[in-house]
Amino acid sequence: MGRAVSVAACALNQWALDFEGNLERIFRSIDIAKSQGARYRLGPELEICGYGCSDHYYESDTLLHSFQVLAKLLESPATQNIICDVGMPVLHRNVRYNCRVIFLNKKILLIRPKISLANAGNYRELRWFTPWNKARHVEEYFLPRIIQEVTGQETVPFGDAVLATKDTCLGAEICEELWAPNSPHIEMGLDGVEIFTNSSGSHHVLRKAHTRVDLVNSATAKNGGIYILANQKGCDGDRLYYDGCAMISMNGETVAQGSQFSLDDVEVLVATLDLEDVRSYRAEISSRNLAASKVNPYPRIKVNFALSCSDDVAVPTCMPIQWRHHSPEEEISLGPACWLWDYLRRSKQAGFLLPLSGGIDSSATACIVYSMCHQVCLAVKNGNADVLADARKIVNDETYVPEDPREFCKRIFTTCYMASENSSQDTCNRAKLLAEQIGSYHINLNIDAAVKAIVGIFSMVTGRTPRFSVFGGSSRENLALQNVQARIRMVLAYLFAQLTLWTRGMPGGLLVLGSANVDESLRGYLTKYDCSSADINPIGGISKTDLKNFIQYCIENFQLTALGSIMSAPPTAELEPLVDGQVAQTDEADMGMTYAELSIYGKLRKIAKAGPYSMFCKLISMWKEICTPREVASKVKHFFRMYSINRHKMTTLTPSYHAENYSPDDNRFDLRPFLYNTTWSWQFRCIDKQVNAL
Repeated sequence: MGRAVSVAACALNQWALDFEGNLERIFRSIDIAKSQGARYRLGPELEICGYGCSDHYYESDTLLHSFQVLAKLLESPATQNIICDVGMPVLHRNVRYNCRVIFLNKKILLIRPKISLANAGNYRELRWFTPWNKARHVEEYFLPRIIQEVTGQETVPFGDAVLATKDTCLGAEICEELWAPNSPHIEMGLDGVEIFTNSSGSHHVLRKAHTRVDLVNSATAKNGGIYILANQKGCDGDRLYYDGCAMISMNGETVAQGSQFSLDDVEVLVATLDLEDVRSYRAEISSRNLAASKVNPYPRIKVNFALSCSDDVAVPTCMPIQWRHHSPEEEISLGPACWLWDYLRRSKQAGFLLPLSGGIDSSATACIVYSMCHQVCLAVKNGNADVLADARKIVNDETYVPEDPREFCKRIFTTCYMASENSSQDTCNRAKLLAEQIGSYHINLNIDAAVKAIVGIFSMVTGRTPRFSVFGGSSRENLALQNVQARIRMVLAYLFAQLTLWTRGMPGGLLVLGSANVDESLRGYLTKYDCSSADINPIGGISKTDLKNFIQYCIENFQLTALGSIMSAPPTAELEPLVDGQVAQTDEADMGMTYAELSIYGKLRKIAKAGPYSMFCKLISMWKEICTPREVASKVKHFFRMYSINRHKMTTLTPSYHAENYSPDDNRFDLRPFLYNTTWSWQFRCIDKQVNAL
């Protein structure tokens, strides 16, 4: 009959500019797809060079090496008798495009450039690429000689076309095009395309996965058809974690689901589906058929190949499944853990060092490392040879097998409690107990001697000795003395990261982990160049509220009972003198706002695009039961003053895992000035006028 088609969607852990590794992973995915009977293989967006090349896309080397990899793929026997769809940048008539290159048996069938480019949030595709604006138009692309020598072709079709095989018709979308209001799959489906493909470079954001799944399923719910989505996975060199979730959908229902978080570098999803199910589904949608009769047809590239076998009556086909979504707490446990593993193995370091204060933020960071150790041991238990090889390199032991997360944690994770005269015994005990329960190599040290030495130098030079405010000092003295402690901790963290393993007779150095959350960064409640200054920060894009829920998740799922007392303790920096041996300083009192309020300010500022006046207008309604308009005005003004005074700190913020859409990351995601007129005179006057009117 020729109706049961077998197709494959891949999630690959590609790495920007790692052409050799990327090629090897592409080959592995093709081998797996063929071994499972697939006749069409779809890979992630820009998989040959890796999605995150950024300004390296400007370099001719990136184009050259991409074509060299393509030549290797074309000439290999491994790519025979399967349609391969790979992603790479292509220069056409001196314009750079983000393209799919689709080939079969050493012949390029079509180069399909991206039509809608992603250019919001973390995406900057318009900086490097130009969208293809010629709908349903195909031009000749003159192949470079390195490809001509393999294919025997001088030119190939380049543009917006679809593939017509012996048994069906396929049309390509690329990532953002699925999210666009005028997605190509709408018109392609009306023109008889039965299989839609989407190669993505879509990164993880908390609570985002369901949106992607809903878009894929809705793409075929109204129009019928088969939708195949491939996505990159892992950390390919920056703050983003691409979260896989390869999937295959038919007629509005998911039939195959890939993992969102895993340490597998190559994941291939294969499904066998009945084309007649698509045709019968479409047959009864009269509105669709009326629209189809008037559609402007796509150019069709004829392909002498079938995705089905002629005798396939007895071939079993896939049935719909229920998609399982992770809870936000599971996402925090798994996403940053996988990102840390990629960063650790690819940076070729020997582990992590974390200043562990006994508070929620550093404890959450420690739990994420512990979760990473769990994932490594589980992957090795399941036979992942890549993870085992990486673990052996990291611990410098060719015979090592990670089986117990606590034992592995002891080898690769060092925690350090840096006490001062302002530290309480409670936080010291909490840090020590948590370190024991996760298995980290724990160090206790005291920084008072270093603090006295630094302050002593200042006093010797100036003849003045600063005092804390509780001893009669000014607010400026008080803040300076807090900052000295915080910055000394940063210096010591790097010293111990470089030399701790040396003192233990072990090779290598450690990556320093930061643990400032997204809310504190937004408010600027951190010392510039303190322990928030580190190599990477797995929680820098996560709110305090979500971190508290994650801590509770760890208590229940990892049996880390030490976290109970950490949860119940009020957050404190412990930088001011104790009162009767007890902590007098608390974060929320210092900030002049609660963490819950900060999360709301952050979402309104970034996601709702609210300036001071608009934020005030929204909050007088949201908070009408708990605050007067004048109180709301005071809170909004205080937030914007503190935010603008401290915005300069975001320019040096440690690279953090991107998890929230209200992140204040100044590198790429949240572009703002860092020198403000902090009086906001015009804006605040508008608020005052409205308050008086109310």
